Amino acid sequence: MSEMTEHRGTQPSQPRGTVIAFSAPGCEPLYAHEREAIAAVARTIATLKGFAFRQGLGHSSGNAGRLYFVPDDSLLASDAARLGINGPQDLFGGVVPWRFATTKAITHELVDDLAERPKEWSTGFGRTVAAAVLPGYTVFSRHDALRAAQHLLRHGLARLKPPLASRGQDQHIVRTVADVERLLERYRSPDLDEYGLVIEADLRDVVTLSVGRTEIDEIMVAYYGTQTTTTDNAGQSVYGGSDLIVVRGGWEALEDLQLPRALASAIAQARAYDAAMAEYPGFFASRRNYDIGQGVDSSGIWRSGVLEASWRIGGSSTAELAAIKIMKQDPDIQLVRASAVKTFGNTSRLPDNADVHFQGEDPDEGPITRYTVVTNATREPPRKAVV
Repeated sequence: MSEMTEHRGTQPSQPRGTVIAFSAPGCEPLYAHEREAIAAVARTIATLKGFAFRQGLGHSSGNAGRLYFVPDDSLLASDAARLGINGPQDLFGGVVPWRFATTKAITHELVDDLAERPKEWSTGFGRTVAAAVLPGYTVFSRHDALRAAQHLLRHGLARLKPPLASRGQDQHIVRTVADVERLLERYRSPDLDEYGLVIEADLRDVVTLSVGRTEIDEIMVAYYGTQTTTTDNAGQSVYGGSDLIVVRGGWEALEDLQLPRALASAIAQARAYDAAMAEYPGFFASRRNYDIGQGVDSSGIWRSGVLEASWRIGGSSTAELAAIKIMKQDPDIQLVRASAVKTFGNTSRLPDNADVHFQGEDPDEGPITRYTVVTNATREPPRKAVV
């Protein structure tokens, strides 16, 4: 008699908890394909943990068990506390004490000690990460923006970056202080006062790398990779995904690889930025991603620096989770190569092993396909990194 026959009257075991995907308070609206990618990550996490999956916070039922959260943005400490999130074991993403700390505003120092700033601003953080970022300043007033531009533009072109803008939108290259003065009219004073504005050296021939660390339960991985670009349905060049090398272990696992100098520099800069977050009280994260830009400035100097940090689910997270899933299934797997891909238009041919998260018409962006593909998994730690 089969085991199923013997236990015909028993009910399936209840999940030990629930993974909840939801929109963080104050988060900007997401595209339909982004919501589907987040749901795909959350479902994978639910499978790994043996939990149920739920979309939206709603009201927790009495038998929900332990809760694990997948927000679409970093959470403020006050919001996390209300949800019972006490550490990185409770969410996929991160928790910060203040809203400006979720943005690229914290990446640079102020123009000087007299500059305007939020009362919670950490001057120590900017000094600590100065060698890990591009030359630049963060400003919180029009007066300071013009002073910062005067300093920075002596050395070449600069880029104006509003911290609240995402997907690379609303960034402008400036050549003169007059350019900055004209562009400042676009930014509302309340946003400038609260969230600031970044002015940093502009690079050409830029390669954008992603370096990060992710942990779910007993599995920790670290990764590096290159962001790709594609052409959207309007003919604009946009983010097209990430090709990642994911290794079992933490930051040290990346340092054990024999990396080219540029990659080794990017990883060292990501680690320095990550360690400096100790300046912000109450910060913790299970997913830490750092975008590093490498290119040549207008003076002909090759530079590398962290552009911004992300303590939330990101464009490469489906690839990270694909690697973690393989490592969970086979404890001997040490390295996985995986790609998160976004293509526009009507895509008819996909890799045979593609895990499709969205394929169809996005109401805002038109026809789009999002998928993840794993191209390699090895049991032996590589002597030389796959590039």
